[in-house]
Amino acid sequence: MNYASITRRLAGLGGAKWEVHQRAQVLAAQGRDIIDLTIGEPDVPTPAGLIQTATAAMEHGRTGYSDGRGEAGLRAALSDHYTCTVGRSIVPDQIMCFPGTQTSLFAVIMAVAEEGCDVLVGDPMYATYEGVIRASGARMVPVPLRAENGFRLQADDIAACITPATVAILLTTPHNPTGAVLTGEDIDAIGALALEHDLWIISDEVYKELIFEGSTFVSPLSRAALAERVIVVSSISKSHAAPGFRSGWCVGPLAFTERLLSFSETMLFGNQPFIADMTERAIREGSSVASGMCARFAGRAERLKVCLTQRGGLGVHLPQAGMFAMIDVSATGMNGTDYASHLLEQAGVAVMPGASFGTTLENWVRVALTVGDAEFDGACARIKAHADACQPVRA
Repeated sequence: MNYASITRRLAGLGGAKWEVHQRAQVLAAQGRDIIDLTIGEPDVPTPAGLIQTATAAMEHGRTGYSDGRGEAGLRAALSDHYTCTVGRSIVPDQIMCFPGTQTSLFAVIMAVAEEGCDVLVGDPMYATYEGVIRASGARMVPVPLRAENGFRLQADDIAACITPATVAILLTTPHNPTGAVLTGEDIDAIGALALEHDLWIISDEVYKELIFEGSTFVSPLSRAALAERVIVVSSISKSHAAPGFRSGWCVGPLAFTERLLSFSETMLFGNQPFIADMTERAIREGSSVASGMCARFAGRAERLKVCLTQRGGLGVHLPQAGMFAMIDVSATGMNGTDYASHLLEQAGVAVMPGASFGTTLENWVRVALTVGDAEFDGACARIKAHADACQPVRA
C-alpha cells in the first residue's frame, strides 16, 4: 500500500524518548514503589470556576460549530490581554484559536515552512518540535543552548546557523526543559538577526505565567519593529492547570492570520464553544493557581539543589520559570540516558534523560517539580542516596 511521505518523515520520532517513563509505569504496575518525575503536569486541579463555566456553557447549548478563527468572545479577551501586556494594539483578527499549543504550533509551522526550508531551534528543545518541523517537510537545525549562558539562546549561535534556506527561528521562553527565560537584550539581538535575514520569529510562550521571583518575561511580540514577523503560540494548559481541555491560540500579523485561516479551516474550525467560554473567563480573570505553582516549583528546585550539592558531583541548574530542574550527571561517569535507567532500577525514581530533548543535554537529566512536597522530598533523598552509593564505583 502507498503511504504519504509525511509518515516516513515522522517515523521513529517520539517513542524512544519516553522509554524511562514507560518503564516506570511498568514497574509501578508490578508493585514497585516508583516516584515519577518524568512528566510536567500542574500539581493542582483545574479551578472549579472554570469547569463550572464550561459546564454551564454546554447546558446552555454552546455545543455547536465554532467560528473558523475561534469564538469572538475569546478572541476579544485575548486581544485585550495582549494589547495590555505587549504595549501595542493587537486586534481580534490577529488571533486564531486551536486545541492547545501543540495544534497551534503545527498550524503555524505548516504556514511558514516547507521542503527546502530550515527552521532554527535551540537544542535542547521540547520533545515534539522536531516532529512538527519535519511534518512540514522542512529541516530542523539545532542551535546549541549552553549551560554557561544559562541555556539562553544566543544571537551569535543563531547567526552561525543561518543560511539562504533559513525561514524561521523557533523560540521557547520560558524554556522547556531548562526553565531559562530570554532577556530583553536577548530578544533584541535575535530580532536584529530576523530583520537582517527576513526571518519569522515563532515564540512558544506557554510557560509565561510561571515566572519565578527575580526573573522578568519579555515577549518578542512587544517589539514594534518585529510586528510583521513575530508569531506567538500559547494556551491555558500550564497557566490555569487545564492541559486536558486543549485550549490554545496563536497571535500574529494580520497578513499571516489571513493566510493561516484557509489551512485552519481545512484542518478544524476553531475550538469548542463551551471550552472557548471557559478560556475567555480564564483570560479575563487571570490565573488563580499560577502564583502558587511558581512558589512551589521554585521551592522544590531550591531543595533539590541543597540536597544534591556536593553529592556524587551532581550539579543542579536552577530554573527561572516552568516546571522542571536539570541535573548534570557527567561526574558519575554515566551519560544522562544510562543514569536515568540506573536511577529508576536502583532507586525507584524516574527522570527524563536530557538526550530526549537534544544532543546538548547528553549528560543531563530533567526532573519534574510537579509532585507533592512530601513525595518530592522523598525523591530527593533517594537521588542523594543513589549518588552516595555510586561513589565507590567511580573511585
